[in-house]
Amino acid sequence: MLKKSFAILGLCLVSGLSLASNLTVYSVGPNNLITVLAQDYQAATGVRVQIFQGTTGQVMSRLEAEQRNPIADVVISASWDSAVDLKQQDLLAPLRLRNMTHVPDSLKDSHYIAQGVSALSMVFNTKSGLPQPEDWFDVTAGVYRNQVTMPDPAQSGTAFELLSALLTAKGDDATWDFLATMKQNRMIVPGPNARALNPVLQGAKSVVFGAVDYIALGHQARGESIEVIFPPSGTVIAPRPMMVLASSRNQDRAMDFVDFVLSEAGQARVAEVYLMSARTDIKSLRPGINDLNIINIDENLTQQRQVLINRFRAIMD
Repeated sequence: MLKKSFAILGLCLVSGLSLASNLTVYSVGPNNLITVLAQDYQAATGVRVQIFQGTTGQVMSRLEAEQRNPIADVVISASWDSAVDLKQQDLLAPLRLRNMTHVPDSLKDSHYIAQGVSALSMVFNTKSGLPQPEDWFDVTAGVYRNQVTMPDPAQSGTAFELLSALLTAKGDDATWDFLATMKQNRMIVPGPNARALNPVLQGAKSVVFGAVDYIALGHQARGESIEVIFPPSGTVIAPRPMMVLASSRNQDRAMDFVDFVLSEAGQARVAEVYLMSARTDIKSLRPGINDLNIINIDENLTQQRQVLINRFRAIMD
């Protein structure tokens, strides 16, 4: 049986509860979002939220390492597949949420629900002096030689989803031929999302192929000379699932925290960092799902992850 320790904080008169206990949340970025949500929740309830923050891979590795003595109550990932996997292992509690009805069916399951949604884009440095690409395959042109970066699908779940989407929409031959052309055009694959974006922000490269949009939109809002491009031929959305672990001995609080994130106030915080709200009634600061041409990925491709990554590496290495 998984063990979970918690500390009693003292008298709390909020929400009709007399005692407030700590809550532990494991979350992916953006860096300030979970911190602000935790502060807001503590202000509303008196419950102190302890946070571990990392990439999806780091969060999942920590959960695996702590299986015999689980610590987390709530997990927020950037990969929908990670939630599917945890549910299949019977590690998640069924959700009991007041605000679940405000979230469309495509962004929720009985055991997990989207905190917010990002999409994949191209990011173009407007000071590069190059023509701005409009669609994915535009960057095969010779003018973009040695000017394009791409996140590594082995280190970025969203980059793998983009690869899967291109295979779904364009087919095997066109997708692998495109990547071979980009290799010849000296596209670099430096690592996870930030390593692909930074050279374009710094002006060393001109285009990111497959950037996580909310990160780039935040930089753009802060005055960076970039354009965030959603190709008209289609892109991928990446819902960010929230889950309550079945091992949590603080499930009522954990459910309440997830419900708070889905409240109007919580979703306004999500929108502040340029994610799409999980709720249809909360206005986002960026293009929403209905503004994008979404590619529905062939589910069979997600089960071939390592095969596809190996083929990608064989081309790009």
